[in-house]
This record gives sequence, structure tokens and C-alpha cells, in this order.
Amino acid sequence: MLKIIGGNPLMGEVTAGGAKNAITKMLVASLISDRTCFFRNVPNISEVEMTVALCQEIGMEVQWDQKEHTMQVRSPELKTTYIPQRFSGANRIPILMIGALLGRTDADIVVPTVGGCKIGKRPVDFHLQALTSLGATIEYREMKKDGAYFAQSHQGLTGTIIDLPYPSVGATENTILAACRAKGTTVIKNAAMESEVLDLILFLQKMGVSIQVDVNRTIYVKETKEFHDVEHTVIPDRIVGASLGMAAIATKGSVFVRDARQDHLVTFLNKLREIGGDFRVYNDGIEFRYRKPLVGNLHLETAVHPGFMTDWQQPFVVLLTQVTGTSVIHETVYENRFGYTTTLCEMGADIHSFNECLGGHICRFAKRDFPHSIVIKGSTPLTGQNISIPDLRAGFAYVMAALIAEGESNIDNLQFLDRGYEDLTEKLSLLGAKIERHAKKDLLTSQTL
Repeated sequence: MLKIIGGNPLMGEVTAGGAKNAITKMLVASLISDRTCFFRNVPNISEVEMTVALCQEIGMEVQWDQKEHTMQVRSPELKTTYIPQRFSGANRIPILMIGALLGRTDADIVVPTVGGCKIGKRPVDFHLQALTSLGATIEYREMKKDGAYFAQSHQGLTGTIIDLPYPSVGATENTILAACRAKGTTVIKNAAMESEVLDLILFLQKMGVSIQVDVNRTIYVKETKEFHDVEHTVIPDRIVGASLGMAAIATKGSVFVRDARQDHLVTFLNKLREIGGDFRVYNDGIEFRYRKPLVGNLHLETAVHPGFMTDWQQPFVVLLTQVTGTSVIHETVYENRFGYTTTLCEMGADIHSFNECLGGHICRFAKRDFPHSIVIKGSTPLTGQNISIPDLRAGFAYVMAALIAEGESNIDNLQFLDRGYEDLTEKLSLLGAKIERHAKKDLLTSQTL
């Protein structure tokens, strides 16, 4: 449990760290070959730990120096192609095992159902359609507790033209991984172009894959028969970098986020500047600082890259509770991503949700009775509360709200927060936050005394 007493501006320097959504995918991609892969800037977070355990189950050998943030992996042979049910619902990584393993083995691949944060349905139909187009046979079967996907390509995979119905990050990555060993050339249209996808592409090119990014969201992947050893530095986490920057401005402080990259944050920085948030870009990071009262009346729509990232939305909502005027956010990526605002309202925020598309774009959730738009009226003071985290990004939004709230907040369900934020308590404490982490029973005991 986190105990936070709000009211202190964050001041100082902090490092963004490696991107969760990049390193986890590259670890799975390493299974494509039997060569050695060496990674730098690996974050020490539970999401990486879960992915490592998953890959070790398959046969990956791992040497992880957490102090130096480096990791060396190699998968000389596959010990099994059966992913146990205990990995069901752990995160979104297991489904990517299908694409990574289809070209390396002719054995049946069994993968448990996908998990991750409960922010709306994230169906794998796009994944399965693309992999089937390459020649895979995939079926869903009920197991003892949860279902599993059974996949195989006994006749091998063959490249083809795949037009994704939606530029899904996961479906793009899964298709790329399978295409690396598919005969001929695979063309992926309407592909996701997020920074983490491009980092995966750079990693695969180092590995020996002939892969090209073209205009109009098109990726070309040629069959790869010879792989190489790889050294790769993971890109900084643009979600963590933006989150820490917003926390600095919301608390009326000034924080230099080392390794934050302007080219990964362009859309976010534009919206930050629209409300009066100040920043300065340097070669080795970005300084975020509060200089004057923030002004709202902002309209924002989340979207796939290069649009405003859905994972920036939650802390940005907290920031908008502290600006003057009325702001509107239209969520177009996930249909159930505003559930966390109920707790913010209990803290004093003035937020109302709507099922309609409150934006210039009619999204795929239109007329489907999903509360995917909100109106935020500011500025409103917040007061500390006892809070339970429902998912990863809402978790940081609650931490940020507690940092600016009057009084004490106690936040539990920290396992969600640990998935994506490395040493968050220590980092915020060094920036001046009054924050402590306790075992829940220890906190209760101290309060009783």
C-alpha cells in the first residue's frame, strides 16, 4: 500500500527507463531464432518478470543484471510449445507466442487466453485472421478453467497480403513475427506504427530479417533463413516519461525527465502546451515545469499513433481537473477506459461521462452504449481518499491525484502499478513527494498505534 500526503511540488531529475511495451515484445521475438540477444535499458518491472518466466517455460536461457539494466537471452531449442494455464490472464504477451513459434516448430502450439488490464474488450480476432491468412490453423478450445488457442502450421507459412481491419499494435506485431519465417514476402497493410512497433522492427532487422516500412502504414517482411546475434538498446518508455512530466506540472514543480524523447511525445507535448504546460527539450531529456496557471477548454481525442496515445489519457485527465475551463476527451481506442474517473470524482473532481462520440471523428464505439467520452470541469481541489487501483494506467493517475490532493491518500492493489513503473516510490520520494510504501498490515498497525 502507498501512503501519500499531497501538496508538495515535485522538483529534481528522474529517468524514464526502458519501454515496457518494447522489451516484452522483443523478448518474445527472440524466440524466433537460436541466436544470442543482448538488451540494454531493460526496466526492472513485473511485466518483464512475467514475460521472462513465460519465455523460460519455452526454453529461453536468461541472464538478467537488474543493477545494470541489461539482459542476455538465447533459446537454443524449444523445450515445449505448451504455455501452461497459470499464464492465462497474466498479460497480453502469450498470444504473441503463436506468431513467434509458428515458423520455428511444426508442433502444435497451445497458448492460454489473453489478459492484461480490464479497460475494455481487446479481442484477438485481428491476430487470428492475419495468422490464418499466412497458413496457420488456429482453434479455440475450452480448458478446465480458462480457454486456450491451439495453433499449428504443419505445411509451413506462406507470405501474403494482409489488410488489418484496425491498426492494432498486437496484431501488427504478431503478424510481423510470423512473417519472418513465412515463405516469400508478406505485406501488412493498415499496420500500427507506434514507437514500440518500430523498435521491434529495428531489432528484427539487426537479427537478420529483411523488413521495410513504407507509406500508408504498410510493412514488407521477407522470409528469413539466417539469423544473427543482436545487441539492442530498448527505447525509453514514452508513457512513463509523459506521466512523470504531467505529475511535475500538476504539483506546480519542475522535473527533468532524462531520456524522454521529443519525437516520441510530439502529440502529447502539443496538448500540454495548449493548456499552458511548459517544457524545454534537451539532447538527453525534457524538463517539464509549471510556470503559470493552466487554462483548459481543451478538446482531445485519443487515437492510434501518431494521435494522442490512450495510455496518456488517464494522467492527463487528472491534470485537466486542475485547469480552468471545461475540457472534453473522446476515447476511441478502448470502450471502457473511463471507469477510474468515479474515484477521481470522489476526490472532488467534476467529471461526467457520455456514451456519444464527443469529437470530430465518429469512432467504432458510436451508438454502442459505451461511456467513451467525458467532460471535465475545472479547476477543482482534490482531497485524499482510500483508493484501490483497477489497472496499470489508472494506477498512476491515482498516484498523481494523491500528490496534488489535500490530506492523506492510501492506495492499494499496487501489483498493477508495478507492471509498468520501476521503483516509483523511490523516484517520487527523491523528487520531494511525501510517499511511503508499506505492507498493508504494517500500515494498519501503525495507524492503530
